[in-house]
Amino acid sequence: DFLPLKCDACEQIFCTDHIAYAQHDCTSAYKKDVQVPVCPLCNTPVPVRRGEMPDVVVGEHIDRDCKSDPAQRKRKIFTNKCLKPGCKQKEMMKVICDQCHKNYCLKHRHPLDHDCSAAGRPLSKAG
Repeated sequence: DFLPLKCDACEQIFCTDHIAYAQHDCTSAYKKDVQVPVCPLCNTPVPVRRGEMPDVVVGEHIDRDCKSDPAQRKRKIFTNKCLKPGCKQKEMMKVICDQCHKNYCLKHRHPLDHDCSAAGRPLSKAG
């Protein structure tokens, strides 16, 4: 039958042979065609909200939440940046100053090494 049918995703008119999303290469099919993509690395389903592109969501999953070995090796572990001006060193763990409560690298962790801005407090207990 060749009655005109309206695609519920792109709202264009097609015959019954071409009404399927794949048959007319529907550009809005991702809005209506609800499928749960599976991560190619860890084989877990990745939930996608309506209107989101599955490729983008799976990519974000691989970058952040994926439990597979290649994805975990790729993640950065040195994320705690030293707050001393001019220092670009990053540490695996936070090294917080007891006086100003800011994060520094191992080289600048002592109050004298980062010009500690803790007002009114002595720089060392011995002083």
